[in-house]
Amino acid sequence: MNLSVADKLTIAPLLDELGVGYIEGGWPGAIPKDTEFFRRAAKELELEHAVLAAFGSTRKAGARAWEDAQVRALLDSEASVVTLVAKHDVRHVERALRTTAEENLAMIADTVAFLVAEGRRVVVDAEHFFDGYRYDADYALRAVEAGFAAGAECVVLCDTNGGMLPSRVHEVVSAVRARTDGRLGIHAHNDSGCAVANSIAAVEAGAVHVQGTVNGYGERTGNADLLTVVANLELKEGRELLRGTGLRDMTRIAHAISEVTNIAPFARQPYVGASAFAHKAGLHASAIKVDPDLYQHVDPVAVGNDMRMLVSEMAGRASIELKGRELGFDLAGRTELLSRVTNRVKDAEAEGYTYDAADASFELLLREELEGERPAFFRTESWRVFVETVPGDPTEASSEATVKVHVGGERVIATGEGNGPVNALDHALRKALAPCYPEIERFELIDFKVRIMDTQHGTDATTRVLVETMDTGAEATWSTVGVGPNIVEASWEAIVDSIVFGLHRAGVTRRG
Repeated sequence: MNLSVADKLTIAPLLDELGVGYIEGGWPGAIPKDTEFFRRAAKELELEHAVLAAFGSTRKAGARAWEDAQVRALLDSEASVVTLVAKHDVRHVERALRTTAEENLAMIADTVAFLVAEGRRVVVDAEHFFDGYRYDADYALRAVEAGFAAGAECVVLCDTNGGMLPSRVHEVVSAVRARTDGRLGIHAHNDSGCAVANSIAAVEAGAVHVQGTVNGYGERTGNADLLTVVANLELKEGRELLRGTGLRDMTRIAHAISEVTNIAPFARQPYVGASAFAHKAGLHASAIKVDPDLYQHVDPVAVGNDMRMLVSEMAGRASIELKGRELGFDLAGRTELLSRVTNRVKDAEAEGYTYDAADASFELLLREELEGERPAFFRTESWRVFVETVPGDPTEASSEATVKVHVGGERVIATGEGNGPVNALDHALRKALAPCYPEIERFELIDFKVRIMDTQHGTDATTRVLVETMDTGAEATWSTVGVGPNIVEASWEAIVDSIVFGLHRAGVTRRG
């Protein structure tokens, strides 16, 4: 992930709105755009809850802290807090820094003392602490004590390689807690899949400072997902951590940051994911109809999320009724209708459709059963698409599509070009419809997924396409599904459903 200065200036207020105490903005002096971020942040950001922290390292071996250019850059950043990374594994000191164990302790003490004397609050990141403790516990502890003795307000024990397990983290943090009364923190990576659990284990052992990232972003397999850590500590342990309404804003902020990073939200992310409180099986639905808490570990509203009913071949009438209620339809007591919709869903899924992630297509199906027909804004007469390539030059490949539709009382023929057949069809359909329905100019295709359903049939296999669309004017998204003998036919169905649903959702009436 590569964030621009503008991206960071957008994300920082969202983190502040979440209610965190510190926002680590980058490494000024070492990375030019981070230097620029702190320069602009001092003028442009007004944070209510958080303070900015500048990340950097201890002075170089054999140098003096006040003469080290990167240490000076930390001061120049104007950040009131400095997060100082320091080696706490003697093997890294000797092999990576190529200096002595004692010089490394002096590097920690000198740099911390200098920054504190300059009026900065210092947090020491004890890099590779857990691996260093396992190899030479006495040296790792001496390095922690060197930071505290020089004036660090917190030393953060880092599982830099991400290989620790919760029981071992608890044991080690407890041992450090017994050695010092200074404020301890935890910085966990997720290489063993335990970053969240390790963070909580550290807190239970006495850590009072947790480092992490929203949505678990980070190198390799990521850092501890701060949202999951906080939700667990607040909702399960009763600790009050986030200031303001941060807990209830978690889902919204997680998704807003996903938009900035251009990384699609992870549906199965705990607490804030789209599937975190989604229910599918008919047995679940029957119980939820009586009491939602029977199948939910917390109230989703507590984290700004919501319960969702997924409609699939596992659905029973209770699932359909609850999903209808979620979409604004009262289907209680309409047994015949519920049975009809349930059977249609099961038959469709047998053909390759899925409504788990295509709520818009399901709503169109449901409206068809309720009202006798789907919303209709145009009628397709025919469509075709051509793909032209120049042998030996794949960059010259192009697609051209022609659609014939009846819209606004007229027969319209439109041609569109694109970088592929689906793109060309999308352009042609929009060109045909936009004069009558200018609202579609706001519709933007933001995700496109293809799955081959019966791979044993090779190129003759059934294809399923899921399309996610956004109304940029209303900041709303919806998903549709199409199934066909090839990707183009499946895509056409999904795109048509997407436009029909978007127009209906926007309250547009049929014209002509």
